[in-house]
Amino acid sequence: MTRTGRGGSHRSKKKRIVVALAPLAALGLAVPLMYSAGAATADEVAADCRTDSDKLENCEFVDVQNKVNSLGPNERVTSVTDNCGITSTATKTFSGSAAVTRVIQLGDGSVVDGGVKLGNSIFEIGGKFSSTEINLKRDDTTSSFSFTRSDTVKADHIAFFMWSHKRTDVSGFLRATYKEAQDGQKVFFSPSEGAASVHVFYPQLLASGAPDGRLWLRNVQCGTPQADGIINSEGSVRAEPGFGEGGANVTDVEIPLSEVSQ
Repeated sequence: MTRTGRGGSHRSKKKRIVVALAPLAALGLAVPLMYSAGAATADEVAADCRTDSDKLENCEFVDVQNKVNSLGPNERVTSVTDNCGITSTATKTFSGSAAVTRVIQLGDGSVVDGGVKLGNSIFEIGGKFSSTEINLKRDDTTSSFSFTRSDTVKADHIAFFMWSHKRTDVSGFLRATYKEAQDGQKVFFSPSEGAASVHVFYPQLLASGAPDGRLWLRNVQCGTPQADGIINSEGSVRAEPGFGEGGANVTDVEIPLSEVSQ
């Protein structure tokens, strides 16, 4: 009788222990599940702002810092003139054109087209940094210029014009306000509040409204890897070194924009 009584008591304790642990285990699982179903991530915020998502009430760019006279990409803006195998210089006529527009670049390198919601704050911040000394292209339309000019091509060289536009680089972060609260809040940031990894590049303009920047004539010695690479890439996109960065076989001469017939 005594052994039976002890055995029953032991089984009862086991049950009580199991019942006591079950809610704790369930609670432990519930916490991460609730957390993972929560607020918008930085990537989601960026994607929603980039696509002008219907989930957003608003998306704004918040500026943190800026840098004026930042140079844009190095672009070849004329065709290549070939003076290879010729032992004398030649005067050639070059015709070219270049265009600039405002660019919104996220931290991952992707570009935003400046949708309705985001575009408003982008325009306003451009106004903040525009001045009598520096006129910025604040909207998303294109500004361009064309030129025709005669210049000297060195003996046994190829030549072409390069261009890099001046711009004001304003960096900051995105602040998105959602229509519906997530985990009790509606405002989220990308990549984070106070960050400076979202860039808005505002082209700087001359008084005429044409893009400001650096224009230069580049001569490249024929028969060199640099010249062969350029000749073989004619008509295609190719990354070029900046002014004075082409190496021993490359000669760059800057042309003041005031001397260019536009």
